Amino acid sequence: MNAKNLQEVLDQKGNTVELLRNSQLGAYIYPVVPAEFTNWRREVKAWNDAAVLFDQSHHMANIFLSGPDALKLISDTGINSVAKFPVDSAKQFVPVSPEGGVIGDGILFRLAEEEFVFVGRAPVTNWLSFKAAKGYNVDIRLDPRSPSRPYGKPVTRDVWRFQIQGPRAWDVIEKVHGGTVEQVKFFRMGHMTIAGQPVRTLRHGMAGAPGLEIWGPYESYDRVRDAILEAGQEFGLEPCGSRAYACNTLESGWIPSPLPAIYTHEDLRPYREWLGADSYEATNALAGSFVSDKVEDYYLNPWELGYGSFVKFDHDFVGRDALEAIEPSTQRRKVTLAWNAEDVARLLSSLVDEGPDYQFFDLPNANYGSSNFDSVVDADGNLVGVSLFTGYSANERRALSLATVNPDVPLGAEVRVIWGEPNGGSGKTTVQPHEQFAVRAIVSPAPYSAMARESYHTGWRTAVAV
Repeated sequence: MNAKNLQEVLDQKGNTVELLRNSQLGAYIYPVVPAEFTNWRREVKAWNDAAVLFDQSHHMANIFLSGPDALKLISDTGINSVAKFPVDSAKQFVPVSPEGGVIGDGILFRLAEEEFVFVGRAPVTNWLSFKAAKGYNVDIRLDPRSPSRPYGKPVTRDVWRFQIQGPRAWDVIEKVHGGTVEQVKFFRMGHMTIAGQPVRTLRHGMAGAPGLEIWGPYESYDRVRDAILEAGQEFGLEPCGSRAYACNTLESGWIPSPLPAIYTHEDLRPYREWLGADSYEATNALAGSFVSDKVEDYYLNPWELGYGSFVKFDHDFVGRDALEAIEPSTQRRKVTLAWNAEDVARLLSSLVDEGPDYQFFDLPNANYGSSNFDSVVDADGNLVGVSLFTGYSANERRALSLATVNPDVPLGAEVRVIWGEPNGGSGKTTVQPHEQFAVRAIVSPAPYSAMARESYHTGWRTAVAV
């Protein structure tokens, strides 16, 4: 009997971890945007040395919320306080489950008094869509992400969404606008005009220097993009392809895809019955060397992901009781792991050597699942954390991973990341039979990039929803 919803999928499978670890979804795809415009090394260096145009028009979902209860819905579902949330500002919005595990995160824009848009991955847009129907006087409009494999069919969205970032970003912005653009505060919104098209702006800085996220009606996509590229030529602006795009999160310290903590709590059974059998939550590919029979062991709370400062108990919200019971000082914390160069070379050379076969380390994005969990162990083999997002930064000339580690693991400590899955690997399409390899790594700050650490404004997110 074919399952009709996520709950039936789970009931039929019996083991949630096994279901997700053997997902046939394949690698996460950034749709529509070309893999490279020049080459991914050059594009990565552009946001550090000059300027870059990120195209975020296709890989994220938008959910538009409007009506008298829109703010109440946000308050009831997010750990964030809305006591101060003026029009023309944005927040990094984080909902959690009744158990306190993060469901996902993304950027929430307040466009007008009763009008909002959330931009991020499917777990949060699904959760908001479900909750909005539970007695709230709110209208919703979902603009889902573009298909991963459009196969030549025309793709359209409600809006295009770009970012202009890098040390020369403001030169590009003012040239394409045709005059001075006010540098509003971080995560505050403004307006500008590009090629005759009025656009909305968000002051951002994901490359460590002042920049803007901009958006407008999708029918003006080509006109606006062409104008930005033309204006940016003299400043060294590069369009960023999908291969380079994911590298920025390694430098800026944002962990993009925690496993949605929705698979177990009985209060969420109606939600699991609402989610489709082909939903993100049903097909999400869980990858890595950390393996537990309990899916709850993959849930991450806000402190583990670096979101502890967002938790405010000035309002009631789903998961509040669970979070109030947590002592923050005892929780794992977010760090960057700088991988040992000799060990990375060994991983890469295994492709041409006669030695062991290791799980393929792709460049620049080495993740081979949607939610990645690699064991981080100390010198004695004790588990001290999990590595959650892995790749290579051409700016830092290092393989890096973003991780959450025990509070007693100091910066500068050497740990080991267990690369590859046990028992030769799972049944995912991204895995070939392999041996595991313990990669040495140094526990380092997050963000890792010195520019990002010194330039980012405290308390707001340092990267977009990948």
